[in-house]
Amino acid sequence: MGAYSEYLNRPWTAQDLTAERKVQLKRISKLRGGRDVLVIASDMTKAIPNISNALDYSDILPVQDQLSVLKGKELDVIIETPGGLAEVAEDIVRQIRAKYPRVGMIIPGWAKSAGTILAMAGDEILMGDGSALGPIDPQIGFTTGKRFSADAFLQGLNKIKEEVQTTGKLNAAYIPILQNVSPGEIQNCLNAREFSQVLVREWLVQYKFKYWEKHAKSGKPVTDDEKRKRAADIAEALCDHSKWLTHNRSIRREDLEGLGLQVTNYADNPDLNDAISRHYTLLKITFDMINAYKIFETPETQVLRILAQVMPPQAIQQAVQGAQSAQANCKCACGHEVKVQMNPGKHQPLQAGHVPYPVATNILKCPRCGRDNNLLHMRLQIEAQSRKKVVQ
Repeated sequence: MGAYSEYLNRPWTAQDLTAERKVQLKRISKLRGGRDVLVIASDMTKAIPNISNALDYSDILPVQDQLSVLKGKELDVIIETPGGLAEVAEDIVRQIRAKYPRVGMIIPGWAKSAGTILAMAGDEILMGDGSALGPIDPQIGFTTGKRFSADAFLQGLNKIKEEVQTTGKLNAAYIPILQNVSPGEIQNCLNAREFSQVLVREWLVQYKFKYWEKHAKSGKPVTDDEKRKRAADIAEALCDHSKWLTHNRSIRREDLEGLGLQVTNYADNPDLNDAISRHYTLLKITFDMINAYKIFETPETQVLRILAQVMPPQAIQQAVQGAQSAQANCKCACGHEVKVQMNPGKHQPLQAGHVPYPVATNILKCPRCGRDNNLLHMRLQIEAQSRKKVVQ
């Protein structure tokens, strides 16, 4: 039985999930020589209106918070992200590199777009059999409301330019397209594409190639010019939309090695592969079970971002701040609302106008229509934030 099947068959609580994730992170740390471990992970499957699961500026503080509790000299970062802002990746790398001279980037699943840029700041990149990075061509929003790959857009403009130079005239079909493009948007595409490549070039030379001293085949010393040339070639290839054809393309370990980038296959170490795979599986289950969409964690601490669908945000906040109880409004499909009191860790007197949380069944029967309402997701959210079990 695989880890996923094994874990799915367990009757998890939020506390159990947290504890088991920590067990696996400690295993990873031990197998990696006692390194600190930081997780930056997003749910890659949820499409959430008005909420971003990509790297954005709100992620900088949680990363800083989790880094503050780590005391080691070397760090491994476990990354799972659909992408996001390259500027945020730059800020996160600055935080990490201000503290750690040696950093490994572990990709158990996907680190796309800005996640790929982030991975390039590691002295070592570790990927397994199912791991993938992605193209780094930035996605740009235009005044027309459409969103395009900056590289694909610029390539399209160049084709129009070449056609005009060849034929001596502009195809009338291109006129309405060009009328909707401003010089500022063209320059924005140029700047965004160059910025992505600048980060990759600089980080590869500064970090990844720092310990690249000899050519594997010839044994000759590697020069600084050769490092810069290799970094530039890799950055350009990762940004080349015509090579990958789609921004969501998965770039596997073999693809990166074909570009001249050395990648560690952690699957060659069965114990490390097992620990990373188990933690990754637990991340996926956590995202599903407690309705989380971002997790930042270390072997001892965590910050979770959770979607509060039934429970109002203030109830979650009360639990986080250590209030003795948390209250939530449960609205039945019939429209009737019931105020539910949840007690994290310790029994508390029932407040007026509230009903106790049904700990034994997690099912609240609507007093109006008799419908059964499953409140387990509410309980898991509170337990995840308070790190205490809800009691009667």
